[in-house]
Amino acid sequence: MRGGLLDGMRVLDFGQWRPAPYATQLLADLGAEVLKVEPPDGDPMRVFPEIFATVASHKRSVVLDLKDPDGLARALELVAEADVVVEGWRPGVAARLGVGPDDVRAVNPSVVYCSLSGFGAVGPLSHVTGHDVNYQARAASLSPDGGAPAPAPSPRVPWADLAGGLGAAFAICAAWIGRARTGEGETVDVSMTDLLATWTGTVGGGVLEGIGRPVHGLPGYGTFEVADGYVALGVITEPHFWAATCRVLGLDDAVELDVSEQIERSDELRARIAAALATQSRDDVVERLVAAGAPAAPVVSRAEIVVDDHFRARATLHDTPRGPAFGHPIRFVDHPALEPTRPPEPGAHQDTGFSAR
Repeated sequence: MRGGLLDGMRVLDFGQWRPAPYATQLLADLGAEVLKVEPPDGDPMRVFPEIFATVASHKRSVVLDLKDPDGLARALELVAEADVVVEGWRPGVAARLGVGPDDVRAVNPSVVYCSLSGFGAVGPLSHVTGHDVNYQARAASLSPDGGAPAPAPSPRVPWADLAGGLGAAFAICAAWIGRARTGEGETVDVSMTDLLATWTGTVGGGVLEGIGRPVHGLPGYGTFEVADGYVALGVITEPHFWAATCRVLGLDDAVELDVSEQIERSDELRARIAAALATQSRDDVVERLVAAGAPAAPVVSRAEIVVDDHFRARATLHDTPRGPAFGHPIRFVDHPALEPTRPPEPGAHQDTGFSAR
């Protein structure tokens, strides 16, 4: 294995819980040296050991009380050695603790300083408290679709946490490249709500060309119940996908309907698709749909994906002492990401901090 793509990047991570640690985990997977600064009681995410393991692999750990002068002094010594400093507190907290952007630049002028918070460092909501579901609500990702009577339930995936972490990792890499070129640092202000808001599409729903009005859903797109679970169909505007789906499900009279006609008869057609699927076996109907060229997938559980050969073939899924675990989400052919390891014990690198260059 060649060196990691981010070999040489030193990251001082003040983040706790999931968002900021997920950002630095993505960097650590690619070779960055991440030194995790934990409070005296440890990162509160340690009470969820399985989740913690996914955001603390390949990291080093020191325990510092930033409210203690000696702890703050040691933190600033480590800041001086870092290329990147990451924090995930509410705006203003880092400065109160003595590790805000101005404090950090006083000892390391060219540092890349990344703040990751729910609503960002500026704006009317910047000091509002919250967690993932609150940011999703503010970003319209929980709003009802079309005429749905109630907000969608919070999805299993913590979209705001992970979107924020992914965005922060991307921004840090961009700033680090800029720093290497110009010698100048950067202050990065990442809002989890901003990230999600940019993913929610156009305001008011999409207007399809030739339809002239907002379209809230298509009859062949979404999840449908089958006899032993659920399947997902992904038909949008492609005639061949619609035709293949209709033929497999016995809707031969609807094969030639164009998108306008599908939308005009959306409720009727969706009901017919649902009825055709209701008595089917999940895996059998998906197999037949896929063989016909239709965009279909089973709605699977976590237990099913951790035994799926596809993820192992891509080296996304690994066997670890704690069981199957997913590693870095991107495949690098020439410089593969590191496989998951056990997280560090609190303060395991108290005396050494970063490794010697």
